[in-house]
Amino acid sequence: MDTLFFVLSKLAWALIAPDSMLVLLFALGLVLLLKGYLRWAKYILSTLFALMLVISIFPVGEWLLYPLETKYQANPHLEKVDGIILLGGAEDPKLSAIWKQPVLGPAAERDFAFLYLAKKYPSATLVYTGGSGSVTDQEYKGADVAKQLFTQQGFDVSRILFERESRNTWENALFSQKLLSPKKGEHWVLITTGWHMPRSVGVFCQVGWSVTPYPVDFVSDDNLMRFSWGFSGHLHGLKKGIKEWVGILAYRFSGKMC
Repeated sequence: MDTLFFVLSKLAWALIAPDSMLVLLFALGLVLLLKGYLRWAKYILSTLFALMLVISIFPVGEWLLYPLETKYQANPHLEKVDGIILLGGAEDPKLSAIWKQPVLGPAAERDFAFLYLAKKYPSATLVYTGGSGSVTDQEYKGADVAKQLFTQQGFDVSRILFERESRNTWENALFSQKLLSPKKGEHWVLITTGWHMPRSVGVFCQVGWSVTPYPVDFVSDDNLMRFSWGFSGHLHGLKKGIKEWVGILAYRFSGKMC
């Protein structure tokens, strides 16, 4: 069932992603135009233009991401730390394999926050959890890239347990729990991107693992009604926002988060 959920989630997102919807809307308008349905073609193409204009002017993605990023405190005060969990996703496993060096994406703050906390709490149990989120390229693992990166940074990777088979957040929590068997009363810190933290905490809650959120990699400005021209950047943010909220709904509906 977990594999079916994983594959269906990837296929569904490919269809409902904002950029896909804009292309489909344009295609519909073009077909109506060519078929001679001028009135309907005008409605569709006018709607498409209006949507693209709004996306170009406003930080629409931040409207969706800001509530998620502000749910948990940034830089929380940590008194006791028994373990630190890093959710993978900052690495590009395939490009790293091609170029034979760690290739990181925009969520690289996850890795560096992990190194910071690991050095600050030398007695904490450390785990990196992340295999590949790709349907087709499962041979490339984020855990392998992280291990290479941490080694290059001079960190003793023998301290870290690397979980390299998980494909999504649900499997991050489930496989890590099986690997570590955390005990009741232990204090575990969870590191991931700010807007991804609410779903992540909910998933760990569902498997019975209480964690302290340590969000990083923020993208939102607190001035959400500003004007800033940039279609591609705003569309990218909108994709993130819609994808995360759809993920939250899917996880709640399937019983994968509290």
